[in-house]
Amino acid sequence: MLDDVHFVLSHTTHPGNIGAAARALKTMGLEHLRLVNPKHFPSAEATRRASRADDILQRTEVFDAIQPAIAEHKLIVGTSARSRTLPWPMLEPRELAQKIAKDPTQRPVAILFGTENSGLTNEELSLCHYHVCIPTNPDYSSLNVASAIQLIAYELRLAALDENLLKTDHPVIDDEGELPASGEQVEQMFEHWQQVMTSTGFFKPIKPKMIQMRFRRLFNKAALTDSEVRLMRGFLASIKKFNSEEG
Repeated sequence: MLDDVHFVLSHTTHPGNIGAAARALKTMGLEHLRLVNPKHFPSAEATRRASRADDILQRTEVFDAIQPAIAEHKLIVGTSARSRTLPWPMLEPRELAQKIAKDPTQRPVAILFGTENSGLTNEELSLCHYHVCIPTNPDYSSLNVASAIQLIAYELRLAALDENLLKTDHPVIDDEGELPASGEQVEQMFEHWQQVMTSTGFFKPIKPKMIQMRFRRLFNKAALTDSEVRLMRGFLASIKKFNSEEG
């Protein structure tokens, strides 16, 4: 289970937090760290703060955009410390850990963390199936990113120990099409969806309002499978063909 979880840090500004994140993961038996456009990495400060978890830093993958960093994941979760304009399904860390432990078909999992000052952007959060929020003191909710990683990693380890899942278990699935779709599959389908909406006049890019985010929330709530994504893509292709023939 634990080796199927990737922690993804987006636009980290302080290299010390990267090192502290690596240390937090290693203490809980996790080892997959990904960075999206870090301001400073590699960094001597990150290595110093890692405190003998520099092997995780050496394996850390760096990406220039969020989408490729989460492309293969079946479950994508964004950390959020505050309410957003559009409500999203929320979990606490313990609920998230139990969800990951009990359903191996939803792995691999990506857990996203944003910048130290403002967290994840609305666009990044819209890519997620769930948002996870640590129930801190409402009068002082500020939490360092490495501390947040430590808390979530701790809950993941407890859930793995409870289910005897420290090592990855591979589910036996009769129909591979019923496995959850990957982030890349859903993103490609969503781009296809936007193209068709635009071609029919339903979606006007000049005045998008919140329609894109609402559709993302709808699709993420549905937890689409591989076969459902392929079905939707076929339907969208038929609409596009119909429109071109009518035109």
